[in-house]
Amino acid sequence: MAVHRGEFNSRLGFILAAAGSAVGLGNIWKFPFEVGAGGGAAFVVMYLIFCFLLCFPVMVAEIAIGRKTRRNPVGAFKALKTPNWSFIGKLGILSGFLILSFYNVVAAWAFGFFIEMLVGNFAIGSEFGNFIKDWLKVGIFGLLFMSMTAYIVSHGVQRGIERAAKFLMPSLIIIMVVLLIYSLSLEGAIDGLRFYLIPDFSKINGQVIYSALGQAFFSLSLGMGALITYGSYLNKNQDIVGSAVMITLMDVGIAFLAGLMLFPLVFSQGIEPNGGAGLVFVTLPGVFENLGPNMGVVVGSLFFLLLSFAALTSTVSLLEVPVSYVVDEHKVPRTRAVWLTAGLIFVIGIPSLLSQGANGFFSNFIEIIGLAREGMTDYSFLEFIQWVANDTFLPFGGMMISIYAAYIWKKENLTEELAHGNKNYAGSNMEKFINFAITYLAPSVLAVIFVLTVLNRFFGIDSIA
Repeated sequence: MAVHRGEFNSRLGFILAAAGSAVGLGNIWKFPFEVGAGGGAAFVVMYLIFCFLLCFPVMVAEIAIGRKTRRNPVGAFKALKTPNWSFIGKLGILSGFLILSFYNVVAAWAFGFFIEMLVGNFAIGSEFGNFIKDWLKVGIFGLLFMSMTAYIVSHGVQRGIERAAKFLMPSLIIIMVVLLIYSLSLEGAIDGLRFYLIPDFSKINGQVIYSALGQAFFSLSLGMGALITYGSYLNKNQDIVGSAVMITLMDVGIAFLAGLMLFPLVFSQGIEPNGGAGLVFVTLPGVFENLGPNMGVVVGSLFFLLLSFAALTSTVSLLEVPVSYVVDEHKVPRTRAVWLTAGLIFVIGIPSLLSQGANGFFSNFIEIIGLAREGMTDYSFLEFIQWVANDTFLPFGGMMISIYAAYIWKKENLTEELAHGNKNYAGSNMEKFINFAITYLAPSVLAVIFVLTVLNRFFGIDSIA
């Protein structure tokens, strides 16, 4: 008996859900400190260019494959009569599985900090190292977060994913705008705006370009089958290209707003903007404390609620990818598939939960598999899984999807699918650009990213000038 897969009820629902998949901790947590480390506005300019020149065409190809086949990332390649290429989908599902296993831990930190801000515990920032080592507390927060994710996904496409996106995405934007207005009212905010908005192109070098390209690709949830999955729930009459434009604009817009909100706040307190990941979890609680006991609680709570909402929009899509595979290929009822998959991912994430900071287990592990190098034991198992699944698998997956769409499925079939819902697409300049990008630009650039990342992450070779 065929399993009913569901379908997005509206174009807006699809755009919000797909944008929610793209918008996550990477936009609000990682993007600002990447900007800080990359010299400010020059990084932003490079990031925006790469989002539209490289990431947008790959996104279009993924959604088109999903809608054409109406199957999960593995079943899609089988449906197109190219089962040998289903390894791309399998790699994507494995990537999502591993990413969610550590992403849920970081989401638990954000959710835990929201609770701490509510009770006015601003000292949690200086105690961050102890907080993440409290595996029982973080584990409870992580279990709650995974349960919220599973509850949404278990209700299907329309009543679960789409309904949640229609609530979470507008709420996220409203919270961000409120915080943005407040941060712009602070003394010294103009210095933050100057750093963020006025580019110094002399700061652009190989490392800035590489980081901007990586941030653009990873922030849009490409290469792991999420957009193939969401595309499989899309109506044939919907315009994929137009929707992809809106998704990309929403993703970069929220990332841009995050920096616009954060840098005036940071500069108003005289804090260095290149504080890395610690800028959010270590530094900001002290910034909120300086705002006063009442305003600090309000602003701090809103910020970490924002971070939690952003994480939830991404964990929903990360869980939906393996769930769609289990439902489609193994005919398991959705509710059972969701809770079994979520439980397994939570268990797989336990090593990431337990391994914060240098520890004997991780040091021994990397020595056994031959990847130890000087300084590597300063990293946690969570970061190692991030290197493998996020930094390595995703660019490889995106490269293979581009090659598949251009050379195996063929550009003519891609054009035919994209013409559904957009009668003016065939023969347009947009068609020429997308065909060029997936044929030449995306495969070559992503191949370079993949090779450089492997050399850097696993062999300690810094080939980026």
